[in-house]
Amino acid sequence: MKLKFPRLPTLLFAGLFLFVSAARSSAADPAFLAAVAAADDERLAATKAADKSRLDAIFSDALHYAHSNGKIDTKASFMTSLLTRNTVYESFDYQSRTFTPIAPGVVQMTGRILVKATNKSGRNELDLNFLAVWREENGKWRFFSWQSCRNLPPAPSTPK
Repeated sequence: MKLKFPRLPTLLFAGLFLFVSAARSSAADPAFLAAVAAADDERLAATKAADKSRLDAIFSDALHYAHSNGKIDTKASFMTSLLTRNTVYESFDYQSRTFTPIAPGVVQMTGRILVKATNKSGRNELDLNFLAVWREENGKWRFFSWQSCRNLPPAPSTPK
């Protein structure tokens, strides 16, 4: 008796279908997105509090944090800046925040946020657009990457 196996294109199509179905079923699950939003809320609270254990728990070991001024931080360098109070975040005010599942265990977060922070150059009030990535690691949502850019101030109105 000769065994008959499915053809490779059929297997690839079936695998792709299962992958897309899993991502879409997660995206449709409000509890799934609520868990990522709760993790982000915890990140903001831990950042404002400069709480070492909470920051360590929420930041991925692979964190890549690109500030709006072009400075790049790793998990270690960003935590050092927060824990030594070189940078103190006073407030975060989301103007918009959207979560988009992009693969199983990976969620993109985009939006606009108003941030008040103090560092060696003084007090900053920032209006930022951002792109961030959350990744599920060992069953927990961890903050994986951040990239932000400053919004330009409104142009002065010209008299007519």
